[in-house]
Amino acid sequence: MSVSTVRRFIFEGLDIRGAIVHLGDAWTQMQAGRDYQPTVAQLLGETAAVTALIAAQLKQPGRLTLQLRGNGPIQLLVMDCNEQLQMRGMARSNPVVLPAPVPELLGAHQGGQLLMSLDQPTARQPYQSYVPMVGDSIAQIFEHYLEQSEQQPSRLFTTASPRAAVCLFLQKLPQADQHDADGWDRVTQLAATVKTSELLELDAETLLGRLFHDEIEARGIRLYDPQTVVYHCPEDWDKVRDMIRSLGRADAETILAEHGEILIRDDICNRDYRFSPADVAALFDGQSLH
Repeated sequence: MSVSTVRRFIFEGLDIRGAIVHLGDAWTQMQAGRDYQPTVAQLLGETAAVTALIAAQLKQPGRLTLQLRGNGPIQLLVMDCNEQLQMRGMARSNPVVLPAPVPELLGAHQGGQLLMSLDQPTARQPYQSYVPMVGDSIAQIFEHYLEQSEQQPSRLFTTASPRAAVCLFLQKLPQADQHDADGWDRVTQLAATVKTSELLELDAETLLGRLFHDEIEARGIRLYDPQTVVYHCPEDWDKVRDMIRSLGRADAETILAEHGEILIRDDICNRDYRFSPADVAALFDGQSLH
């Protein structure tokens, strides 16, 4: 099983930066036990790769959440990642999702939106931005989002398989035209020749060398050390107990009377928390639960 990394790079002398995200183990763990249909998994994997890319740019502690939400057959793609590149995510869709254009799958033309939320300990409340889903692919939707938010032209090339989710990212920085007026066009044209198999199978050095050989020969490229991405969905019993306490004993006992237990479903981590009548009694009587 391959590791999961973000590798940033910059073309020397061109003022063009980029990154290659390759999610292996983090992506396979995120899918475990989900039984996503191939079309759903494809879009979720591509969204995961882009989320890792954006989270890798966080300069201070924070939690980035990206949601693609609409009224199509796939109602929700959500990804959550912190500055340590600990990530988790999920999709919500119809029972059967047939292949179709991405805007149709996501309901992009029916009020579908991309929500970005950044929650930082130093901020009083999370920063949120909503933008329409513009584009015919996950890559194009996020290209539009990045150009809106960062005011710099960006290109993304994404793909996903059951074993890997990958993103190649390029961004034109402010001084690029002064360094080389044609540089951005050359680099993006070369990047557009990338094959799905190359994205999925080649390591960062090999992929960059294959795509940009002449540019690297002429000017060089600086490839930074990999940043590791991990799937992170630990159990949080204390949080769930606090939720039940916040209901109050009377409401908790009403739920028990109706259902015989209290079941808390954690969708994003694909986990159930169950509390029997004895568990709930102990919770309100101040006894420790394990």
